[in-house]
Amino acid sequence: MSPNGTRQVMDALAIQRALTRIAHEILERNKGTDQLALVGIRSRGVHLAERIGKKIREIESGASVPFGVVDITLYRDDVDRGVQNPVVKGTDIPFPVDGRRILLVDDVLFTGRTVRAAMDALVDFGRPQSIQLAVLVDRGHRELPIRADYVGKNLPTSRREQVQVRLAEADGQDEVLIETMSKS
Repeated sequence: MSPNGTRQVMDALAIQRALTRIAHEILERNKGTDQLALVGIRSRGVHLAERIGKKIREIESGASVPFGVVDITLYRDDVDRGVQNPVVKGTDIPFPVDGRRILLVDDVLFTGRTVRAAMDALVDFGRPQSIQLAVLVDRGHRELPIRADYVGKNLPTSRREQVQVRLAEADGQDEVLIETMSKS
């Protein structure tokens, strides 16, 4: 652990291995890619969904899986609690949602509120056959009855700890850190 209370729990290789395993599990559970679509939750969920899509293409000899992005800003249940001007970056779902098996991807599963907001946003585009959830890290402390179907790493944490996922596309390097917040 570093002097500032931060410790690395996944490095770049561990993240790569977790995403490869998740891609294999997705293909096994869904028996291939038929009617499957990937949707990343802004922001780091988008990068993870792109990586999973690439792994699926490698495994399935170039099989293409439709890809979309969901912005949950206007679907959050805390949007009226202090965020005066929420920044909406946009949702892009360039395929029909009806009847598809949607694989929703995010970096960290914590309370479940982000996932609930993403599901609300998705159903505005149609009625999927199912929605599955893949996360790089599940840290516990759920406030809603939501669980991930695919998990890169289960990481039991205290409420005083913060999980930071850093990805090369956004942060210049891949790693997962736990930071212990000081008591206030």
